[in-house]
Amino acid sequence: MGLGSGTGAMNSRELYPLACPPVTSGRSRIMPAAKIRDRRNPASIQGVTMKRRELLRGAGLAAVAGGLAACAPQRDGATGGAASGERLQWKMVTSWPTNFPGLGTGAAKLAEMITAASSGRLTVKVYGAGELVPAFEVFDAVSRGTAEMGHSAAYYWKGKAAAAPFFCAVPFGLNAQEMNGWLYSGGGLELWRELYAPFGLVPFPAGNTGVQLAGWFRKPIDSLADLKGLKMRIPGLGGEVMARVGAAPVNVPGGEIFSALQSGAIDAAEWVGPYNDLAFGLHRAAKNCYFPGWQEPGPTLECMVNQAAFEALPADLKAIVETCCRAVNDAMLAEYTARNQQALDALVREHGVQLRQLPDDVLLALRKAADKVLEEVAAADPMARRAFDSMRAFQAQAKAWHAVSEEAYYAVRG
Repeated sequence: MGLGSGTGAMNSRELYPLACPPVTSGRSRIMPAAKIRDRRNPASIQGVTMKRRELLRGAGLAAVAGGLAACAPQRDGATGGAASGERLQWKMVTSWPTNFPGLGTGAAKLAEMITAASSGRLTVKVYGAGELVPAFEVFDAVSRGTAEMGHSAAYYWKGKAAAAPFFCAVPFGLNAQEMNGWLYSGGGLELWRELYAPFGLVPFPAGNTGVQLAGWFRKPIDSLADLKGLKMRIPGLGGEVMARVGAAPVNVPGGEIFSALQSGAIDAAEWVGPYNDLAFGLHRAAKNCYFPGWQEPGPTLECMVNQAAFEALPADLKAIVETCCRAVNDAMLAEYTARNQQALDALVREHGVQLRQLPDDVLLALRKAADKVLEEVAAADPMARRAFDSMRAFQAQAKAWHAVSEEAYYAVRG
């Protein structure tokens, strides 16, 4: 369970605040390949077949969709066209290539679940990046009603709302488990919805990759001096931190990263982690892969819904949308946990990737720069201050608990 700011059991209204309760059912160190576990299912790395039966299995997704379908028929007092038998067709625009492993397939899975759970009363069609709108125009497209839903990452929108990155990834911040705790039970989701309300949007957590890699570099990073002038694809607050240590951050859509790195237009890039980076072939453009992913320790992906479209839904369809987002949020993290090591094995063993830890002086400099950037962002914007203070308090609480739980267990597990 996520860590909350209060005590006692959580009720269904706390878990699903918008809708009726759902039906329950020193130096760079090269890591030797010998220390990496044997890959068990390499074939699964190459792609994901989006068959309906595969979309609704695993992580309890079939039970969620089947259980929610039971609330689909019209109930007394229900309002909205769909409640009277009308079938709605929504569009979902995304910042990812169509059916890209994890990110793109997560969006497709969400659309499939909503369609199935509503017995077809609410059908969602997914458009990959560039098919209806460009990757970085998802926010505006959903806000103005071009599409009813969008699947993306909040740190892309820092130019629209300074606090937005806090609801995706914060350098040296919360990991995936902690982000879920803060959003669902620590007040984070309420702040996020308050932030998006002026734009006519309702956000939902809808995916997490877990801790990412630090990135791919054409040349080794042996000291802080090697970051000076380095052109690196790195979005969000992580990009601002890199700028403070002398790098030149740029924002490049996912589908363009490989060509930019291969051509030398950029010197380095961070994308996600082994599972996605292998699929993009980033190892063919750079052989130096660094960890840990200080810049994105627990990046939450978002499903944003046009507020007017969401409010027009009857209560049961609202519950279906919200519950399916939560199910996909859990399922995506499970998928990355299962696939990342398999992909990392392939990268090191089969493709000759040099897996390295960032030097201690680099990590120390990044940490100091991150502290300054976060405080400056918070000081310049009232909503960013509220989000940062809330997250920081939650992180202190989670750190204290993890010292005697997660960290203590890892130390003795071996």
